[in-house]
Amino acid sequence: MTLSLGAVTVDSQEPGPLARWWAEQLGGRIVQEHGGFYYLVSIPSGGQALAFQMVEDPTPGKNRLHLDLVADASLDAEVDRLLAAGATEVARHELDGGFRWVTLADPQGNLFCVSHSHLEEEGTG
Repeated sequence: MTLSLGAVTVDSQEPGPLARWWAEQLGGRIVQEHGGFYYLVSIPSGGQALAFQMVEDPTPGKNRLHLDLVADASLDAEVDRLLAAGATEVARHELDGGFRWVTLADPQGNLFCVSHSHLEEEGTG
């Protein structure tokens, strides 16, 4: 028996607005909506999905799981776009060798990271 990934699920007290925000940011769309309790967002690149489900109390503290996203163009331009859409910047990082990423929070405080493309990292982008 093998398993496949169905979706990465985010707990939220208000899953609808968060599902719409992520669908817009990732160029996806909500493909399932179950009475305001559960939303499934399809993501066109890679065929993956994000799900958003209603919970009374989200888990407190730091996320134990987060999304790592790759900007297909300029990292700085993508971060600026996300900030204008309602994300907040948490931290900027750079490793030896020039690999950069920015940690952001979505409108409900869930952390995610955006890095530059691997082509930029190799100096070809």
